[in-house]
Amino acid sequence: MKLVNQIKLVALGLTGSMVLAASVAQAQTELKVYTALETEQLKPYAKAFNEQYPDIKIKWVRDSTGIVTAKLLAEKNNPQADVVWGLAATSLLVLKEQNMLQPYAPKGIEMLSPKFRDADANPSWVGMDAWMGALCFNTIEAKKHGLPKPTSWEDLTKPVYKGHVIMPNPASSGTGFLDVSSWLQMFGEDKGWGYMDRLHNNIARYTHSGSKPCKLAAAGETAIGISFAYKGANLKKKGAPLDLVFPQEGLGWDMEAAAIVKGTDKMDAAKKLMDFAITKQANEMYNKSFAVVGYPGVAKPIPHYPADAEALMIDNNFEWAASKRKEILSTWQARYDGKSDPK
Repeated sequence: MKLVNQIKLVALGLTGSMVLAASVAQAQTELKVYTALETEQLKPYAKAFNEQYPDIKIKWVRDSTGIVTAKLLAEKNNPQADVVWGLAATSLLVLKEQNMLQPYAPKGIEMLSPKFRDADANPSWVGMDAWMGALCFNTIEAKKHGLPKPTSWEDLTKPVYKGHVIMPNPASSGTGFLDVSSWLQMFGEDKGWGYMDRLHNNIARYTHSGSKPCKLAAAGETAIGISFAYKGANLKKKGAPLDLVFPQEGLGWDMEAAAIVKGTDKMDAAKKLMDFAITKQANEMYNKSFAVVGYPGVAKPIPHYPADAEALMIDNNFEWAASKRKEILSTWQARYDGKSDPK
């Protein structure tokens, strides 16, 4: 009889636990979050958020910057996302122009550097960190083909590099777009397109991912990948035979940023995510991947990044880049898309 009672108590305990677990699961709010963050960043970011907000579950929808931007624009009249967390500021400026973002000033926004937030009194987006262009240079492949290490963007147009350079397509990659828009700003529009004409002669192919040229360089499938510093530093840390090159003319860059999508029916949860996205804790997390973050005083040096990373970043006119985005991409595709990877 005693054993029977014990079994009943265990069964009741298990039932109670199952009911409690079910009620917790039912109480969770699911936020659909569109992002272009690197895949390996998704779990740590969600985990840190859930430590503070266990009642909110993040459902990630992840792709490259251009594809996420196009998806959001296509869904304008029937929004599917609740929040964007980790998309280029230039893309969010396009969405803001289309009246697709819900203005909200997260708690503590006054602590952010002014250039890491929308200038409006009631901001439509907030910045997280800055990612910058870089060249991933495979030292083994370079030696095999007798290639000198480039030090400038102009170097990449030299005949010696013909067929040894891979870069991202700016229509699908935020990294590709920051490169193209920065060249147009650094050199002037006419000279910028002239530069890209000469560079195109040396390009082996254009990828649809900003990190892929660096991955291909790390794997020895090309000598030079035009990519971004985070991916190069990460691969070098893992032992890839890469040198990171930061061209002397200056580095294009963009901000990863966050915003609430207008029309969400989960506004309370969306605001909590925005509040978290600008905290010191979140910025410390961003600093594990990026040398420049939105919260002043947080950033610490990152291995394989230049010590003066922020000084190398050009004076990027995000509003100009966003307003010209459609025109820039149309011109680029008409001139160079023939070497792009199949979609």
